[in-house]
Amino acid sequence: MKYLPRIVDNEINDLLKIMGAVLIEGCKWCGKSTTGSHHAKSIIEFQNPDRKEEFENIKNTKPSLFLNGEKPRMFDEWQMYPVVWDAVRTSLDHTGLKGQYIFTGSSKPKEGATMHTGTGRISRVIMRPMSLYESGESTGEVSFKDIFEGKDISGEGKISLEDIASIIVRGGWPAAMSISGDLKYRISEEYVKSLIHEEVNVNEQVERNPEKMQNVLRSLARNISTPVTLNTIEGDVKNIFYDSVSRPTISDYINTLEKLFVIEEVKATNLNFRSKYAIRTKPKKYFVDPSIATAALSLKPNDLLNDLKTFGLMFEALCMRDLKIYTQNYGDITFYRDEKGFEVDAIFKANNGKWGAIEIKLGSGLIDEAALNLLKFKDHVDLNKSGEPAFLMVLTGTTYSYKRDDGVYVVSIGTLKN
Repeated sequence: MKYLPRIVDNEINDLLKIMGAVLIEGCKWCGKSTTGSHHAKSIIEFQNPDRKEEFENIKNTKPSLFLNGEKPRMFDEWQMYPVVWDAVRTSLDHTGLKGQYIFTGSSKPKEGATMHTGTGRISRVIMRPMSLYESGESTGEVSFKDIFEGKDISGEGKISLEDIASIIVRGGWPAAMSISGDLKYRISEEYVKSLIHEEVNVNEQVERNPEKMQNVLRSLARNISTPVTLNTIEGDVKNIFYDSVSRPTISDYINTLEKLFVIEEVKATNLNFRSKYAIRTKPKKYFVDPSIATAALSLKPNDLLNDLKTFGLMFEALCMRDLKIYTQNYGDITFYRDEKGFEVDAIFKANNGKWGAIEIKLGSGLIDEAALNLLKFKDHVDLNKSGEPAFLMVLTGTTYSYKRDDGVYVVSIGTLKN
């Protein structure tokens, strides 16, 4: 099968030159094993049932035997045998060699499962489902880095609103890219089924109620792109189960989804503001791929096209996924919302302190309003402390990318890359 290059490939290559090992983390089915094996010369698949007895014997007798093989050696789903982490750390302490090992993991191990943190020897890389640029649906004519550097841009996307609805429901799952027709939507549906009935119970051997987990997912999906609270999720689930669910249970289910890299938080910004209004600090929770939300709610592309409000929220989730992929090497994505409801969808802050603000709008009719909102937001920021913004951007589902006369970028998601 032809390998589909991923944006993290360059980061993995670089880290293998300077670190002893690299850990590739992310949700199941996002392509970690395929990408890891692309960089590895030998592989142990810890989930292989035919070798379970062999693996158990090595674990209980001499864990360093796991390390025998051509380097870089990859340990797929390493959290099933966390003893290999300490064996690698000890080996790297002794040899000081670079680029020796690759770990892949779709969940975090139990706390205390490893003796060493890996600091200074093992570097972590987050991997998500494919962005539009990785799946070939963005032309890549507009680079996020170029925008960050204030360069002029131009581009013409090739995807329509109908295409975007289809892409949201299909998701960025590599396995879906070669499937045509409506069958491609089944991948995200099967992912949610697997998540509910299997994955949430695998690593901790704790039985969780599939119906309750499904309703937690539905609540998160209904509140996607908003600062949802535990109170809201608890209320949604209790509407189905009445009083048979507790706050600690909801917290456990949310924590489990975070450990499986299914949901991730986007926090409120920490920029300096002149505004007299307090900043809302509750984080937003996004699925690592918007198709998880549509699958949890049994939505198809036509459902999104017939409900533009929901379509807009799912489009924001799609854009947040791609923004995180495009910027993860050199900055962080947050959001702004004050107690009066004034909001900016995404704030990018680079590691060097420079920043930019992004409004996400599905259609062209809201571009002018979004641009004015960004200029108003700029007036909220104490520029003496935070500096002038590197850019202001409206990220949209429409066709063209360009720079307006007021300096605000209008960028089609169908033209953007890292």
